[in-house]
Amino acid sequence: MRPTVLAVLVALAFPVTAALATPPAASAIPAYVTAAVNDPARKDDSANDERRKIADIMAFAEVKPGQSVVDLIPGSGYFTRVFSGIVGPTGHVYAVWPNEYGSEAKSDVQASKALVANPHYANVGVFMVPSKEFKTPGKVDLVFTSQNYHDYPDKFMGNVDPVVFDKQVFDSLKPGGLFVVIDHVAEAGSGMRDTDTLHRIDPAIVKKQVESVGFVFDGESDVLRNPADPHNIKVFDKAIRGHTDQFVYRFRKPG
Repeated sequence: MRPTVLAVLVALAFPVTAALATPPAASAIPAYVTAAVNDPARKDDSANDERRKIADIMAFAEVKPGQSVVDLIPGSGYFTRVFSGIVGPTGHVYAVWPNEYGSEAKSDVQASKALVANPHYANVGVFMVPSKEFKTPGKVDLVFTSQNYHDYPDKFMGNVDPVVFDKQVFDSLKPGGLFVVIDHVAEAGSGMRDTDTLHRIDPAIVKKQVESVGFVFDGESDVLRNPADPHNIKVFDKAIRGHTDQFVYRFRKPG
């Protein structure tokens, strides 16, 4: 190829590459999300914010002031605290623990209860429910679960049928409400094979199950994707822990 032709092609290629590489504008993150993330009460969480892409996840989940939100199996409360700041005094956050999971994570359940006792998080409540009977105190705007959808079909949870669970989530939501699922990616075509061993699940089976009960797939975010994850090792393996390839799916209940 002649140098002049090559130069033209390179020149044409650079603007395209730059456009593809441009990160999302900071203005895409609502001010109330930024304020909640920057809450001084979260100072112990902030070291993980970049890795966990908290602002991007909250914007993707479309959380707004005044909403009712379920943080399902909230772990340490990392997301609960941000939800609380976003929905504000007119909103509510329900930290929902399946009884079976709670019996395996007693310290985390106690942490949720301690959070509720803090006046700064007066809009948060803790609810314990049987794993096979997901429910909420009233209709909610969002059900959010991170790294725990894969647990439902496992033995320690009582071998819950994910489709039955998905229908219960559907029924708990207001028309137009959202179900956001984040989980560790398993090998393509593996279905639920690795849920109890590698703690992973095939995104395709999640999408199929959730859509089967009436949800409409409403988008995905790639902010937690990691192409270097081989998908065939346990998520707790030191080679990948904290940096697994994760899908972020948003499903909407038709309005």
